[in-house]
Amino acid sequence: MDRPKPNARKRLLANKLRRLRENAGLTQVEAGAPMRFNKNKMSRIELGYLPDYNGFVALLDRYGVIVSDYDDWVRQYDRAFEKGWWHAYGLDDMSYISLEADADEVRVYEFGIVPGLLQTEAGMRAAFAGAREPLSPRRLENEIAVRLRRQARLTDDDPPLKFHAIIDESVLRRPDLVPHEQCAQLEQIIERAELPNVTVQVVPINHGFHSGRNGSFTILSYPRLREPDIAYIEHGFGSLQFEKAKDVNVARLVFRHLADLALDEPDSIRLIRQVIAET
Repeated sequence: MDRPKPNARKRLLANKLRRLRENAGLTQVEAGAPMRFNKNKMSRIELGYLPDYNGFVALLDRYGVIVSDYDDWVRQYDRAFEKGWWHAYGLDDMSYISLEADADEVRVYEFGIVPGLLQTEAGMRAAFAGAREPLSPRRLENEIAVRLRRQARLTDDDPPLKFHAIIDESVLRRPDLVPHEQCAQLEQIIERAELPNVTVQVVPINHGFHSGRNGSFTILSYPRLREPDIAYIEHGFGSLQFEKAKDVNVARLVFRHLADLALDEPDSIRLIRQVIAET
């Protein structure tokens, strides 16, 4: 039976172990030799298949981590094996939620729908109604509860989640909701934009072709964990996650380009108010 794939927290911790090994100037074979971890086992550890506690501590010692710093590493180890809050809603550790849960900042470009962290409940129901496979009533309510809990990080966390959304103007004008619900959705975007940790920009339709027309994407940042950014794309057949520096750097460059292309936030809010008036 195949072992379950490592969750995001295990992979993040595994990346740190790999960097410790590299900073110590050790190959995988050299690092694992005292514990009789062969190259295959070391490779799996650095992919997120973490060893037992004693093996983990032995690796810290092998990499020269001083004992007084063990507590922080052990906390990260214990947390990597904890079940996330999303399990109560039937979601596993391989979902996007597990990546977002540890992020300090999320940047999203959305070409198709209002970003989930800005949606009203009516907007969520409309988005889920368009899913390829219809959701059962229970699953639908769970998905909405998860999205509302994610949104709470914008206001309830200390510090709150930093969120920068760039939205194509066509998203604001799609008749996905009845008029009064559509106005409420647009008003909520404006309300969220007033938060100091939230930035909203709109790319006007009259810009014509640009790199954002290729599709939506998300960049997640982890400064408190001192981990590199992750780029994420969701598409009709599943999702893709990019961790290689060259791939993530391309995503950052495209996002910066779209931020320059978009209206600044005050002008974006004025455009959203204009759309409300026309609805």
